[in-house]
Amino acid sequence: MKILVVDDEAPVRDIVRKGLSQMGGYGVEVAQNGVEAIEKIEKDVFDLVLTDLKMPEMDGIELLKTIKGTRPEVMVILMTAYGSIETAVEAMRIGANDYITKPVDLNELLIHISKAQKEGLLLRENRLLRMEVRKKFEFSNIIGKSKKMQEIFSLIEKVALGSSTVIIYGGSGTGKELVAKAIHYNSPRVDRAFIPFNCGAIPETLVESELFGHTKGAFTGAVQAKKGLFEEADGGTLFLDEISTILPSVQVKLLRVLQEKEVMKVGSTERTKIDVRMIAATNENLEANMKNGKFREDLFYRLHVFPIFLPDLKDRREDIPLLAYHFLDLYNKEAKKEIKGISKEAIKFLLEYHWPGNVRELENVIERAVIMTDQDYLVANDLPKDLTEGFSEMIKRGVKDRKSLGDIKSEYIKEILKEAGGNKRVASEILKVNPRTLYRFEKKGPP
Repeated sequence: MKILVVDDEAPVRDIVRKGLSQMGGYGVEVAQNGVEAIEKIEKDVFDLVLTDLKMPEMDGIELLKTIKGTRPEVMVILMTAYGSIETAVEAMRIGANDYITKPVDLNELLIHISKAQKEGLLLRENRLLRMEVRKKFEFSNIIGKSKKMQEIFSLIEKVALGSSTVIIYGGSGTGKELVAKAIHYNSPRVDRAFIPFNCGAIPETLVESELFGHTKGAFTGAVQAKKGLFEEADGGTLFLDEISTILPSVQVKLLRVLQEKEVMKVGSTERTKIDVRMIAATNENLEANMKNGKFREDLFYRLHVFPIFLPDLKDRREDIPLLAYHFLDLYNKEAKKEIKGISKEAIKFLLEYHWPGNVRELENVIERAVIMTDQDYLVANDLPKDLTEGFSEMIKRGVKDRKSLGDIKSEYIKEILKEAGGNKRVASEILKVNPRTLYRFEKKGPP
């Protein structure tokens, strides 16, 4: 640990320098004023600055502000006379790590330095952890080069800057929570909590208590008061997945939270102000639910400030190889393997598959393949049978039954239309044909 001692009195500088060097084993340099200290800090790296509070040219407070403005990681301890303790306490509010009164007791100073050293280590660890989290959930790391995903990246970038309510639509496994995290970790709320909650994962009767909290004795089993997730997420983001599953009684309370920015615990009449950004998600058509009376109209429009629609993986097939290689790299590291790539045949099967489980299913497939293979490349045999045998079985049956090329084409087109849910535009994109070709097919037979 390297320390810079700053004091305009030479005897103080010498005593502290010798004491810290001999008793603490620290590397110590000295400066006679704040200006000289800044010059030394610009040229060298110090872990801690021990500075007098009152000095000519630049006092300790001004030096503190300069250090924290340019080198916030450097710890600062102030040395002050007894009559200036109030000023030293104020200095701690603006960034000082600690203060010690003069005349300096070297044993006491060593205790203060040890304490600051531990606090500095913790701060550095937290900073590194935040950097890792931000990197992990940065929206640019949501994999996708397709036009649809690029549009979503642009939406995330725009909405992250504000506090608007967001609702994310997408099928199971499309990455709704990942998008919610990308919004949070690229927003001004990044240093506060991100709390995910699946509304459909616990009994409906407990959702209200989980979200808003409850008082002691509010219901059978409420043996003590509990803070709700909205309060836990104060200043940050609360992500509510499967929002369509919540009861009408809870919908009313959610509406109040969005309108009034306050929550009321179950069993209480007191209201608590909160500052929470809400991001909701669903795999259902919430507008249809609203029209059918299953979801409150006023809550729907409160949630629908900024909707984001995530495409199914089968609707952005150009992203499949990119995602597959991303997961290959990920599970190579986890399994401590060095698989070089994926064969063209295996990629072909990945592209042809309909992926009902979306990106999550693709990740599971690659993870399993990495674990199972002993080869340098993932090949078709490493993939689950339902990926590789579906259409190949169709071809085998065609050969066995002596079917014509037209019959095989017809069967294939029907399967693709089935997987596309009857959507001819989507099916035509997969088949690389004009949508009108499929309309003619339905009337006349295979093209």
